[in-house]
Amino acid sequence: MTTPLVLSDDTRLLLGQLADTLQTQRPNAEMREEIRLGRALVLAERLHGQTEAAYAAEQNLLAAAPPVRPGQTRGEYAALLRLIAQGVTP
Repeated sequence: MTTPLVLSDDTRLLLGQLADTLQTQRPNAEMREEIRLGRALVLAERLHGQTEAAYAAEQNLLAAAPPVRPGQTRGEYAALLRLIAQGVTP
């Protein structure tokens, strides 16, 4: 997956929410790909309910949030997500 050239408001919001969760809950723990995938679904459905809009938001969030690197902490990944939300490319 590649990062979209222009992030929607929803995608920026969800990147921030994901980053907030990772930073406040065990930031020094290892980040895992399963967390990225699961949280994307939860956050998108929390925003839009169980709708097609939630599916689209989830897919856009996953496209914007890069795969987790081995050894990366939740806090490090949160910082990366914040940069992406601000338009900085990794």
